[in-house]
Amino acid sequence: MWLFAVLVVLAMGGVAMIASGRGGSMPPAYDDRPDVVLPTDRPIGAQDLRTVRFPLALRGYRMSDVDAVLARLATELEDRAERSDPPSEPSDPADPSGSSGEPSRD
Repeated sequence: MWLFAVLVVLAMGGVAMIASGRGGSMPPAYDDRPDVVLPTDRPIGAQDLRTVRFPLALRGYRMSDVDAVLARLATELEDRAERSDPPSEPSDPADPSGSSGEPSRD
């Protein structure tokens, strides 16, 4: 019984010393995640997407890594669309002739 009480007191004293900072400080944390490797000097290609690997987190993938890749893909797709398609006049998709089907009221 006395032995158990002494062990509890020693454990509480050790916790108090560490909490007060006498046990030394923790080393600085560093990011040990592998980088998502994508080319920076050219647009992302299909093969780049097939080989990309995201680091795992506790419940799946790290959202910040996936969000960064998706944002870059969205930007590149928008840029490609702007370069290849000139802006056109809006039209009604149901009416291929482009007229609204209503007589003009002049």
